[in-house]
Amino acid sequence: MTALLEAKGLKRFYKVGSGRRRGTLHALDGVDIAIGRGESVGLVGESGCGKSTLARVLARLVEPSAGSLVFEGEDIGAIPLARFVTNPARPRIQMVFQDPTESLNPHLTVADAIADPLRRLARLSGAALDRRVREAIDMVGLPEALLGRYPHQLSGGQKARVGIARAIAVGPELLILDEPTSALDVSVQAVVLKLLADLRDRLGMSYVFVSHDLDVVRLLCERVVVMYLGEVIETAPAETLFERPAHPYTRALIAAIPHPERRGKHPPRLDGSPRSPIDPDPNICQFYGRCPIGQPVCAEKRPPLRPVGEGHLAACHFAGQPSSTTAT
Repeated sequence: MTALLEAKGLKRFYKVGSGRRRGTLHALDGVDIAIGRGESVGLVGESGCGKSTLARVLARLVEPSAGSLVFEGEDIGAIPLARFVTNPARPRIQMVFQDPTESLNPHLTVADAIADPLRRLARLSGAALDRRVREAIDMVGLPEALLGRYPHQLSGGQKARVGIARAIAVGPELLILDEPTSALDVSVQAVVLKLLADLRDRLGMSYVFVSHDLDVVRLLCERVVVMYLGEVIETAPAETLFERPAHPYTRALIAAIPHPERRGKHPPRLDGSPRSPIDPDPNICQFYGRCPIGQPVCAEKRPPLRPVGEGHLAACHFAGQPSSTTAT
């Protein structure tokens, strides 16, 4: 599959603390990821693993500290953010944010919220602008009667749909979704997820779907990328990853998914706590100390992301070996 967007060695560092306690937080620490044309990729991992940071770097909302970010042959990561606004790639990469209430300007009507990127990125005005706004709101299944309303006059599901309409109005090829349904009720989540699946089928967009809900990722995504402390530690086709996870951390995540057959049983827990992302030791596996199959070599050499099957990569010296966290 031809890559639409390809990142290599992406890093994002933040200076934290002061004086003797000053350090560098490694939010992203050498991430490689490729998104194919028309592909839907799920990005999973526990809170603080770097999922949202990676989503914002891929969307060019945050500058990478190092690495390349190539979109259709152009290293857009090397373009300063101030200049990227006018780059032809800007409207082709759009993002839907986690909280629809926070991401909508309370002073803009629905029509103005959708029209804003069309004015700035597509340079539309007049009748053409009005037509595109109405097409966008129709695509997300909202009535035109809502165009004159403000965010506080909308339900959570309606605000989520407006956020999606705003993102797709400019005709993106890549849509990055950062937990777009996590702030919604379960019944509303199902409706929005179906809408996203339908839009992808209709418009042929590529998706990067950030989520903590592995069941949703399994349903919507063709491939899954698992992150841990700023690194990609496993990636595989969705069916392969859920049926044959190779990394012990991925197995622990899957074992924790609620399942009727395990009702009343507590999923196996990982011992210890995650390592600090501040000034991490480059020679130690980040998962060492929590890993049920860790060995001395894990404290001496950080494992690279390597092939363990067709389209299946894992960053573990003992990838595929059984552990006590294997799902049943």
